Amino acid sequence: MVDRRRAVRHFPWRALGAAGCAIFASCARPALARSPATRFWAFTGPWDPRSAASAVAHQRKLDVVVSGWIGLDTITGAPFIRYPDSIPRLARGTRYMALVTSEQNERFHPAVVRALAADPTRLASAAAWIASTASRARYAGLVIDFESHDAADLPVLITVIRAIADSSRAHGVAEIAVAIPALDTLAYPARPLLAVADAVIVMLYDEHWNRSAPGPIASPRWVRAALDARVREGGAERVIAGFPLYGYRWRIGSDSAAATVGFGEARAMASSDHQALARDSASATLHASAGGSETWVADAVLLDSLVRIARTDGVTRVALWRLGLEDPAIWSAIAR
Repeated sequence: MVDRRRAVRHFPWRALGAAGCAIFASCARPALARSPATRFWAFTGPWDPRSAASAVAHQRKLDVVVSGWIGLDTITGAPFIRYPDSIPRLARGTRYMALVTSEQNERFHPAVVRALAADPTRLASAAAWIASTASRARYAGLVIDFESHDAADLPVLITVIRAIADSSRAHGVAEIAVAIPALDTLAYPARPLLAVADAVIVMLYDEHWNRSAPGPIASPRWVRAALDARVREGGAERVIAGFPLYGYRWRIGSDSAAATVGFGEARAMASSDHQALARDSASATLHASAGGSETWVADAVLLDSLVRIARTDGVTRVALWRLGLEDPAIWSAIAR
């Protein structure tokens, strides 16, 4: 889950016009499809002070905050605390979880996971360390994020995830979720992964990514197709829909990767270019193009549309990546 506004800021949905209203159920203030059965998870980016600030300010509105980060050493595979968890647990009823990831330096390392699977002693030691560390930190569960594997690695993933899950549950860390790409059903098929985990978080973002051509991060049509397929695989009750809170700013004609931007940054950049973020009617996404750059970013209106798609599919859990980059309007729309 590594990182990969326009003139009318307040109540931006009022600026959509007839084309925008056709995308959504109405042009009323977004409610993010909140109901007693809808549960919101959110991930911190602990390297970014804005993320911690958002988590502290809004954790009472969230059902789960994923604030712990456990990495795997790229040489030995030994787990370690990747980032200290700085989030004070202020919210009664909110659960806190940790991410276990093979990512380092903005790249995933599948070879480390393969090496653990091939060495039962090292795997058992790593799983026990993760479990005891999570238990001492009083995490309610873990999210396992091992990306960049291919289809031949499925037995590897199942072996390593099972070891971590079994050890964690034995230590009272009850819930295990696995982050999976939206479309890669060969390397990350939901059904066999759900044989060793409690849920899959479908990463329904990066339809266009930092090395692709510019475009929407998660258009409703793309999200619906991907989520429909995953629900057919695993069942709605065990699927968590992962949605973006961020965007990208591409430099036209540059070979460099697009920069990850939050809603506030995107709005400020558009304003400095004497532009306003406008909503693309085909993807329901805010975008701006000026000064040799192109920006696409998520906001509360897009998120509301995506959550409604999840609800239509029977998915009642939503995971937001990542805190600190969001449109502030989402918080007045999410109410516990």
